Amino acid sequence: MLKTSPFHGRTAPLVRAQTWRRWSGYQMASAYDPHPDREYAAIRNSAALIDVSPLYKYRITGRDAARLLDRMITRDMTKLKPGQVYYTPWCDGVGKVIDDGTVTNLGNGAYRLTSADSSLRWLHMNAVGMEVTIEDISERVGALSLQGPLSREILSRAAAVDLSSLKYFRMIEGSIHGIPVAISRTGYTGDLGYEIWVDAKSAVPLWDALMEEGKPYGIVPTGVWGMDIARIEAGLIMLDVDYFSAHHALIEARKSTPYEINLGWAVSAGKGPFNGRRSLAAERKRGSAWGFVGLEVDWDSFERLFRAHGLPPQIPTIAWRASAPVYTPGGTQAGYATSGCWSPLLKKSLALAHLRKPHFAPGTEVHLEVTVEHRRELADAIVRKLPFYDPERKKA
Repeated sequence: MLKTSPFHGRTAPLVRAQTWRRWSGYQMASAYDPHPDREYAAIRNSAALIDVSPLYKYRITGRDAARLLDRMITRDMTKLKPGQVYYTPWCDGVGKVIDDGTVTNLGNGAYRLTSADSSLRWLHMNAVGMEVTIEDISERVGALSLQGPLSREILSRAAAVDLSSLKYFRMIEGSIHGIPVAISRTGYTGDLGYEIWVDAKSAVPLWDALMEEGKPYGIVPTGVWGMDIARIEAGLIMLDVDYFSAHHALIEARKSTPYEINLGWAVSAGKGPFNGRRSLAAERKRGSAWGFVGLEVDWDSFERLFRAHGLPPQIPTIAWRASAPVYTPGGTQAGYATSGCWSPLLKKSLALAHLRKPHFAPGTEVHLEVTVEHRRELADAIVRKLPFYDPERKKA
């Protein structure tokens, strides 16, 4: 039986189209409306309230807590200050990515790790011989993501804490309408936004408080479909969609290193021993055979393919998640796309793709396979550096 989020009592009555989905064993909303247009628009124009409670969450304490995390992740834990948040991947012994998530320094020697997949066994395997306590707090902590250009105004009204100095990827503790919360300036939309962490028992009052304060600002409860379009525009990867965990990949070819999924910036070259260090150092020296990039589909080319069948262009209202071959102009397969969408903001058809060297250089012309009237056709596309969309307000 699927679990329900701590916010289910408020979100369930709003899912008018019954567009439920499975997310890490939870019953969650794909969208509250039949289509995600209004919910996506809230992310980019006002404020969207997204239930992200299915994330796995672990509290790590003890003398060796930082040492454990430093062994596990690719970033340097000695530089993570209290109140700071890392976004990071972690790898197996040969540098293949297992998962990606966040590590927050909660202060007083305590850390919170979030992940898309269960990481409890991997944490315990790496903690052998260490003085550390690992608690799975996934069901004890609810999480809301408040995203959009008006998210700061709403939180400033609701929270009894000064948010004016809260920097990008930082965390602060406070309260909202008397409810103790932790607020981090993080998110999965590539826009200005925050994530609010709360004891599951106080989840419903927190939802009510944010909806009350956000009503004058046009706050909109938002499901996975709206968030999916935004994260593609932001060039953000998704586990089991844009890459496979090294722990679950059936064959070696399905595994990726951080450099191959555009996360090389999160690998600290000078830190001490960690899982995959030697392999990643060798790859950094020789260069990667694969790159993870954006594809911008040429509209005129796309339209011609449909016109040839007497049809108007078919634009999906939700993001697609499927493997689509990508070819060079000469007809050789250069790689494959993993997800994509029509961007309502940029008015372009976008995709995220894995391409072999040298085809992942920005500006490279390629062809993306699309299906038109049951036939496989090729649309012109051009390689773009990610992200597609990166507003200044996100970090300002």
